[in-house]
Amino acid sequence: MLRLVEDMTGDHPARPCLVLANDPDAGGLVKAAALGVPTAAIDHRPYKGDRAAFEAALQARLEEAAPDILCLAGFMRVLTAPFVNGWKGRMLNIHPSLLPKYRGLHTHARALEAGDTEHGCTVHEVTAELDGGPILGQARVPVNSGDTPDDLAARVLQMEHRLYPAVLRRFAAGDRTPVQMP
Repeated sequence: MLRLVEDMTGDHPARPCLVLANDPDAGGLVKAAALGVPTAAIDHRPYKGDRAAFEAALQARLEEAAPDILCLAGFMRVLTAPFVNGWKGRMLNIHPSLLPKYRGLHTHARALEAGDTEHGCTVHEVTAELDGGPILGQARVPVNSGDTPDDLAARVLQMEHRLYPAVLRRFAAGDRTPVQMP
C-alpha cells in the first residue's frame, strides 16, 4: 500500500484519501499517517460471525472518505457479493500468483509444488468471485532451483511494488488495458 501512496504525486490521476485496515496494528497505517494520509482501522475480530456488520462499518468509513477507487493490499478478508457489487468496477486487488492459477492462499508453496518455472503477481478488478475479476496487470518472476516459499514470496513482493502503482496510474486515467511486466 505504501508504494501506491508514494506514487500518487505530481501528475498522477489519483490521490490517496484514506488508508483503511482491518488490523489496527497494520504497519501501513503508521507509514501512511507519516505521509499525511488519513488512516483508520476497523478491526474485524469484534464482528466474528457477523460479516454484514463488519462490512457495514467498512462502508460507513469509506463513505466518509468518498474514494473513487478502492485498492486492496494485504486485506485478508473475503468480502461478500453485496459489498463488492456496491464498488463494482472501482475496487482493485493485488494477488500473489499469475491468475487464474492459484486463487486463494498459499500461492508460492503451490507454485513450487507444481514445479512451475515462473510465478508472479496479478492486479485484478474485484468481483464476487474470489480472485476472479478482470485482469489489469501481471508481473512475472522466475522460479529458481532450491527456492523456498519465502524466497519466491520476496521476489514476487518486489514485483508487486512495481506492478500495482503502474496499474493504478493507468486505471485511474480510465485505461483498463492490462499492464504486463516481465
